[in-house]
Amino acid sequence: MGDFKVGRMVLGMVETNCYFVYDGDTGEGIVIDPAKNGLYDKLSQHGIKVCAILLTHGHFDHIMGVHELAQKSGAKVYALDAEDELCRNSYLNSSEQIGRPYTVEPDVLLSDGDEIDPAGIKIKVYATPGHTLGSCCYYIESRKWLFSGDTLFCGSIGRSDLPTGNGEQIMESVQKVVDTFDSDVKVYPGHGESTTIGEEKAYNPFCR
Repeated sequence: MGDFKVGRMVLGMVETNCYFVYDGDTGEGIVIDPAKNGLYDKLSQHGIKVCAILLTHGHFDHIMGVHELAQKSGAKVYALDAEDELCRNSYLNSSEQIGRPYTVEPDVLLSDGDEIDPAGIKIKVYATPGHTLGSCCYYIESRKWLFSGDTLFCGSIGRSDLPTGNGEQIMESVQKVVDTFDSDVKVYPGHGESTTIGEEKAYNPFCR
């Protein structure tokens, strides 16, 4: 088992949480939701080698640093298969609406239940549609870390009124998350502060 560490940078116009998980011994790691350029240089300064880029979903505020990071690191980009169209469409991912059309072509399309191990970090993929059709969460079981994107927040949930969003689906996905994971699982959301499954079960008004 590696000496895994997790870090966070809050980036971009809507303060998106960009996470990096890496092995403290080897420096190899992954980046989740690169929201802005400049990540490669910052991580390299700390000896972190980016081996994979994981997207919880394809909204503009979670992908605007993908091209630069992928080009400089050579890392492949992972996303849920149901999110492929949104990643490739600047209207669906809302980048067109802010005047900065931006698209991403994922290298690896994932399915619900897939298990991957970039940089030796074992990660399980959970499809959680609702915020977007192809939203997903990434779970590192060895550390009980859940990266929930814009599905589950501390005390709230993601919006469902943007293209491919669905209010009924996100409620089902949030319930699936809190029912699936133990109370002590640490939740790292796409915006705001971290929380735990137990705290959300107790205090989140959207969790039954």
